Amino acid sequence: MEYNFEADLHTHTIASGHAYNTIREMARAAADKGLKALGITEHAPKLPGTCHRFYFDNLKIVSREMYGIRLFLGSEVNIMDSRGTLDMSDKLLNSMDIVIASLHIACTEPGTVEENTQAYLNVIKNPYVDIIGHPDDGRFPVDYQAVVQAAKDYGKVLELNNHSLDPAGCRENAWENDRKMLKLCKEYQVPIVVDSDAHFDELIGRFEYAVRLLNEMDFPKELVLNRSYELLCQYLER
Repeated sequence: MEYNFEADLHTHTIASGHAYNTIREMARAAADKGLKALGITEHAPKLPGTCHRFYFDNLKIVSREMYGIRLFLGSEVNIMDSRGTLDMSDKLLNSMDIVIASLHIACTEPGTVEENTQAYLNVIKNPYVDIIGHPDDGRFPVDYQAVVQAAKDYGKVLELNNHSLDPAGCRENAWENDRKMLKLCKEYQVPIVVDSDAHFDELIGRFEYAVRLLNEMDFPKELVLNRSYELLCQYLER
């Protein structure tokens, strides 16, 4: 099956501390690759080495269009505990174009399946969160049935993260876990978004591992949100 993508919503610039390009360089790379939209989601303040909250306060001054690309500027916030606590205030979250919420080893100690699942369930209920980032990391084992059901109930999108599937990556059992997630998303008709998690401009729009898995699972194109710029805008502006 051929999957066409018009956006990459999960990327990072030098502001995140361990990425290597500016906003303009990332936007130009997205334009060169024929995308219509790019999400730049800097790591939130609790991740070591990233930007201060003042950076996010000031995003209002940045143009949302460069090189013909629509920019969605926001954050990949950290899920801090099983209560779904995030490291950014609701007021600041509300000012973002896009919010991805993820579990990161540098911020959160892995819990039990029940604790990790509860963390996702509570975050899915958060009205300021748009996407659940890389819920495939086996270091945070979860009940995918419960997570996918909650995403359906609350109209949220789960991420298929290409970087997670890269053999050089650090996340554990991602292929196996994503198979479980995609099977349930297909069964419950829960949409996903395919993202690169690019920390370097050459990796923007690189979805080769994700596409391989989508084809393996015969995953419906209709459930891939970023196949359509228009549908994506409708979702983020809902």
